[in-house]
Amino acid sequence: MNSAEVLNIAVQALWVAAKLCAPILLTALVVGFAVSLLQSITQIQEATLSFVPKAVAVMIALVICGHWMITEIVTFTHQLFDKIPALLAG
Repeated sequence: MNSAEVLNIAVQALWVAAKLCAPILLTALVVGFAVSLLQSITQIQEATLSFVPKAVAVMIALVICGHWMITEIVTFTHQLFDKIPALLAG
């Protein structure tokens, strides 16, 4: 196993991690922006007001995207296990 193969696996792992984090982070970003906009319009400055909607939205995003996320990580793991003989031989 040479350094190019290690870098390839690392890049694939980072790409999978980015794909898995994207729905949750984008949901939190959009909801946080919407709540901040609402707070600035109404001049309500309550810290807990921004936390609860984000937490609920992230839970909903996990319920909606959870199956896809698990499928992606299991597929990546199977691909890594399938590569083990080729990596050890070369």
